[in-house]
Amino acid sequence: MNPVLSGLLSSLTYGIGDFLSGLASRRDAPLRVVALTHPLSALSLLLLAALLGQPVPPRTDLLWGAASGLVGLASVVAFYRALALGPMGAVSVGTGAMSAAVPVAFGVLGGEVLGPGGWLGALGVLLGTALLSLTPGEQGTRSGVPLGLLAGAGFGLFFTLLGQAHSPGVLWTLAAARLASSLVAAPLAARLHGLRPNAPGLILASFPGDMLGNLFYLLAVQGGGLAVGALLSSLYPAVTTLMAVLLLRERLRPLQWAGVAVALAGAALLSQR
Repeated sequence: MNPVLSGLLSSLTYGIGDFLSGLASRRDAPLRVVALTHPLSALSLLLLAALLGQPVPPRTDLLWGAASGLVGLASVVAFYRALALGPMGAVSVGTGAMSAAVPVAFGVLGGEVLGPGGWLGALGVLLGTALLSLTPGEQGTRSGVPLGLLAGAGFGLFFTLLGQAHSPGVLWTLAAARLASSLVAAPLAARLHGLRPNAPGLILASFPGDMLGNLFYLLAVQGGGLAVGALLSSLYPAVTTLMAVLLLRERLRPLQWAGVAVALAGAALLSQR
């Protein structure tokens, strides 16, 4: 699959999944949401890998997957908590910018070359997400955004670790990530909060977005490199923000709409690198 298309599909599915997970986290503890969705993702990925006959990757790729799952666990709990504090648009864009910056830095330091158009596109994506996060004075922003930024740094490390897997058996690698996080999250949530959900429908609806987002991200990285995959996937806040505008009646300022346009223009430049 074309890496640009994979990256854009990653941002779309991540954005929808994050919106639904944010709604679920307003009804259930974020750790409970993770403890219920990650095992579903792991089971689905294992079944898909077996049905499609994907080759089992080397042990090193499985270990990279497991390590990324453990790193991402704390980040996703923090992110769902930040989304629950809201507003979703303000929180998600700061997280997206941070989650892109870390893998891009690792990719460039590792020898990836973006070129003039690629750097301009990267600047557009990061600037666009920064403009989207400008929501001064809105209730909940000050409490949600800092936590979202911390979660974004963790996501960046998660993406970097996951991007080290290079074998074709991506479903097995992703299953290893979700199995590792499930083995920690499920018993911890059972002890602290219990596993009986208050909003089972939202939890069930949210897990495919995270699963597919990870899958398309890994395909984008394998086809186009760590920096490009991370930058295109980091457009997911625009999806979350637009869903919040349409469904929750959250409002965007003119600068935020400009951020959407700049970020999408940056993605277009990246696709031409």
